[in-house]
Amino acid sequence: MPSALLNSLLLVTTAGVALSACSPAHLVNAWTPRSTYQATTGIMYGQSTRQSLDVYVPARRAEGGAGMPVVVFFYGGSWQDGTRDEYRFVGEALASRGFLVVLPDYRTYPEVVFPAFMQDAALAVRWARDHAQAFGGDSGRLILMGHSAGAQIVALLATDTRYLCANGVAQHDIAAVVGLAGPYDFLPLQSAVLRRIFPEAVRDESQPIRFVSGHEPPMWLGVGDRDSLVDPGNTDRFARRLRERGADVQVHRYDLGHALLLGALAVPFRKFSTVLDDITAYVNSVPASAPETVACP
Repeated sequence: MPSALLNSLLLVTTAGVALSACSPAHLVNAWTPRSTYQATTGIMYGQSTRQSLDVYVPARRAEGGAGMPVVVFFYGGSWQDGTRDEYRFVGEALASRGFLVVLPDYRTYPEVVFPAFMQDAALAVRWARDHAQAFGGDSGRLILMGHSAGAQIVALLATDTRYLCANGVAQHDIAAVVGLAGPYDFLPLQSAVLRRIFPEAVRDESQPIRFVSGHEPPMWLGVGDRDSLVDPGNTDRFARRLRERGADVQVHRYDLGHALLLGALAVPFRKFSTVLDDITAYVNSVPASAPETVACP
C-alpha cells in the first residue's frame, strides 16, 4: 500500500481545511457521493436528543432476496465529541458495498459519564436488530463496528453482556465485531478529563479485555502502526486475550495513523488503502449469528 502517498493526501486535506475553515469531516463529506445510498435520518431510538440515528440503505441491493448484513457503526471522539452527520462518509462507504448501515449518536461527556454511553449503545443495537428487516437487512447478520472510543464501546458490548442483555439482546445475537484503533485495555488513566468520564468506582469495568470469556462473537481488529493517540498495544493485548480464551479474532495492521485508519474509507482515500476492501471481505464472510454462544441468563 502506498502509505506515503496516502499520508501526503491527508496533508493536502488538512491544508484545505485550514483554508476553508471547515472541519476535516465536513471536507471529506463534501467529496462523498449521495448516489450510492438512500438515507433515513433523525430516527429516535430513545428519549434524549442524542439518542437518535441515521440508516443508510444501499442504492443497489444484491439480487437473490437475501437480507443485507447490518453494520451498526459507533464513532469515536474520546467519549466527548462527535455527531453522526460527521460520519456520512462511513455510512456511504459501507452502503456502497451492499451493507445496511445504522449510525447512532449517543450521549457523551459532560452530559453523562460511563456507563451511560454504553447503555445508549446497547439501546441502539436493540433498535437495529428489531428494525433491520424493515430496511431490507438480515438481523441474524448484525455486525457491531466502531472507531477509537466507538471501538471500545462495541468491544465492551461484545464482552460484558450486561448492557445488551438489559435490552433483550443476547451475546449470540451479534454475528461479528469490527474494531478500528480501539482502546481495549487503557488503564491507568493519565488524563484528568478521562478520570471524570470513567469514575473510579466503575473504572475497571470499562475495559473490554477484563471480560473476555471465549464466548465472544468473531472479531476483526484493525490497527494503525503510526497511531500516536491510542497505543496499538491495546489491540495486541486484547487479541492475545481473545485467542487465549479460544475466541475467533483477526488482526489487520496498516501503516496509518489514528484518524486516517478510518479516513481511508472515504472516497478520496480508499483507493490508496485496503481498509475498506478488507472490512468488506470480512463482513461478507460472516455467517448468521452462532446459536452455541452463551445467551442472556
